[in-house]
Amino acid sequence: QVQLVESGGGLVQAGDSLRLSCAASGGTFGTYAMGWFRQAPGKDREFVAAISGSGANTDYANSVKGRFTISRDNAKNTASLQMNSLKSEDTAVYSCAARASSFIRTTPTAFGSWGQGTQVTVSS
Repeated sequence: QVQLVESGGGLVQAGDSLRLSCAASGGTFGTYAMGWFRQAPGKDREFVAAISGSGANTDYANSVKGRFTISRDNAKNTASLQMNSLKSEDTAVYSCAARASSFIRTTPTAFGSWGQGTQVTVSS
């Protein structure tokens, strides 16, 4: 099972950008679809973005479409989430996840490996 470690969270102002990274180890990274999810206090975990094993296909939640970009570097075993034009409602703990299939899914239960999460706080 792949192990995941996120980095890059922090406190920013509305309108700023932030880039999250997810480092993977312990598996053949290119065979895993990757996803980013977030959970705000008092709310359920929600899908943010996903990318297929090859990187050819991506999917985004409507709330982040056009502002966030998911990418991956299979040679470096990393996935990233570039977040632009951040809003206060983007404040949450962001977690990367991997599923043992190269095909995209958007539900948390489809992902078997999770990172510990990184806090993103956007002040208005």
